[in-house]
Parts: sequence; structure tokens; C-alpha cells
Amino acid sequence: MHDIETIVKQRRSANKFIKDIEISEKELSDMFSLSKFAPSAYNLQHTHYVAITDKDKMNALYEAAYKQYKVLTASAVIVVLGDMNAYTHVDTLNEGLLNLGVINKQEYDHFVSSTKDFYINRGESFRREDAIRNASLSAMQFMLIAKDRGWDTCPMIGYDPEMVRTALNIPDHYVPVMMITLGKEDTSSPRPRGYRKPVHEFVTFQSF
Repeated sequence: MHDIETIVKQRRSANKFIKDIEISEKELSDMFSLSKFAPSAYNLQHTHYVAITDKDKMNALYEAAYKQYKVLTASAVIVVLGDMNAYTHVDTLNEGLLNLGVINKQEYDHFVSSTKDFYINRGESFRREDAIRNASLSAMQFMLIAKDRGWDTCPMIGYDPEMVRTALNIPDHYVPVMMITLGKEDTSSPRPRGYRKPVHEFVTFQSF
């Protein structure tokens, strides 16, 4: 295990992976079991992951990603989805708190109804934005966890979302947020890290 500063500094987007390195569903599940602790609005846990290690399905994603080579050489491709209907599960997600007596029935009913009203009243475009926002928080946590476990990743937005949706039978209420290729980086021809702005160029205090 590494300290968080080391993990953050060492994580880089890997554009080329060493071929034929396999990862088990068990190891992926272990990483997902930690990524579930990422924050989400109202604890709605908007994120759904589709983890692909099957070569035929990875070939389909390779086509959907405009034939980017890293998709073919990755050990797994993780498709990150955001659930626009996450708010409809607020009652189920909070039943445990009610049953344990952490909240009473009145508090439970108010929280459920106010949360549903919040998402319904703000409309579909907000629900889409919030699904993307919350899934992105989870995806970043997953990539840091993967790095801590010795795996390299690359988040990707260069793909045809409808081709991905078709290839993986993704229901309409899920938004494809990003793809993450995962594997062991091929460092035979390393590139220097891209320029990072100094803090004063992207942070202001008290006002813009």
C-alpha cells in the first residue's frame, strides 16, 4: 500500500499496455468493493460499472473507440455508467437506516419524498448531468485504487456511445460516462508528464 500523495503523483494515463496480461474478476471485484465508498449526492450511488475482459467484447469496444490500440492491449476495459434514475431507489437505499432506528418513519418519508421531488422538478437534463458528475467521482476513486494495486489506467471519452450501448446492451436510463482501460503500462518508450498549471493559475480564494 502507498500513501495518497505517492498514488496521486504516480497515476498517469497509460496509452499503451503490455499485451496478454490477465486480471481476474475477483481482483476487479476487490477494487470495486472500495470504489463504492466514493461520495454521491444523497448517497444515491449513481454509478454502474461494466467490466469487460472477454476478448470478443473488447474487440467490439475497440471498434467503438475508433480503433485505439490501448483498448486491444488492455487487461480489462471498464465502462462507467451513470444512472439517471438513481433517485427512484432512494427509499430502498435508506430502509436500513429506518430499520436500525437511525431515522424514524417521519424522517424517512420526508427524505424519500424530498429527494424524489428534487430530481423530478429539475428535469431530465439535470438528472443526466448529475449521473455524469457522480459517476465521474466514483471513476476517479477507482483509478486511484487500481494504481495502489499496481494497475495502470486511462480514462477515455473518445468512443461512440451508441456503439458501446449496443455492444453491451446498456439500458436507456444509463449514461455512458467514460471508458477506462486497465492493465500494466508498457513503459518502453515513456513520455514526460504533460504540463501542469501551478496552483495560482487555477485557484483563487474567496472569489473568482
